[in-house]
Amino acid sequence: MNYHENAAVLAQALPYIQKWQGKKIVVKYGGNAMLNEKLRMSVIQNVILLSLVGIKVVLVHGGGPEISDMLAKINKESRFVNGLRYTDGETMDVVQMVLCGKTNKDLVGLISKGGGRAVGLSGIDGGMIAAEKLTEDGVDYGLVGDIVSICPDLIDLTLDTGYIPVISTVGASTDGTVYNINADTAAAKIAAAVGAEKLVLLTDVRGLLRRIGDDSSLISEVDVADVPQLEPSGAITGGMIPKVACCVDAVRRGVKRTHIIDGRIENSILIELLSDAGIGTMIS
Repeated sequence: MNYHENAAVLAQALPYIQKWQGKKIVVKYGGNAMLNEKLRMSVIQNVILLSLVGIKVVLVHGGGPEISDMLAKINKESRFVNGLRYTDGETMDVVQMVLCGKTNKDLVGLISKGGGRAVGLSGIDGGMIAAEKLTEDGVDYGLVGDIVSICPDLIDLTLDTGYIPVISTVGASTDGTVYNINADTAAAKIAAAVGAEKLVLLTDVRGLLRRIGDDSSLISEVDVADVPQLEPSGAITGGMIPKVACCVDAVRRGVKRTHIIDGRIENSILIELLSDAGIGTMIS
């Protein structure tokens, strides 16, 4: 790019900055963008930039690969049931240690190092995520939780004081039992609870594809009413099923737009939020 092209890109971002300034955006961060150092720094820089121009960003993160690595170090096998990590007591200890400890604080440290201001939180803090044991069709997932309610007070307090809340997704029941919570589900519920304008899910695919494996068949926009029609076509399969369900749930709870975007693309968050081009699939 020459100087004129750079200036044009910046000018294009202005109306979007004005549009989203003061609004809340929830970003669910996970997948390859957490493992690749270059992509990780891209996400961190994007979040910092959005915060500095007055957009209230909430960063909700997973940490599946890091949890699996730690379990391997203690010679404990990772076990999955219907795509969810079976979480016994020992695994729950590791989940808390990795998610609420290392992963969460590493992200806060990276944001601080990059010139942003962040506070690390977990779903246990301030009773943010109230949960109960997940029970589906009699299947036992161990200490995997189903969200009962979200208390947004601590998130709003953090945002109102100019900080970026970085949230690890564990929750607790009224008797104090701690549960492992799916990060996509938590991000959707949090987005609705804080009155977010947008929910952005970073994934390892381009978005919804009419033909699996064919990036040129990307579906750029879907109305929630049309989602059931896509299911028989095969566009919504595998790991995309719960992500689309989270987006639909968030929209029905008042989030205006939800986005499934490719976290493997550098600056994908900025492309989606601050450019004419957009990226991935929008469900609204």
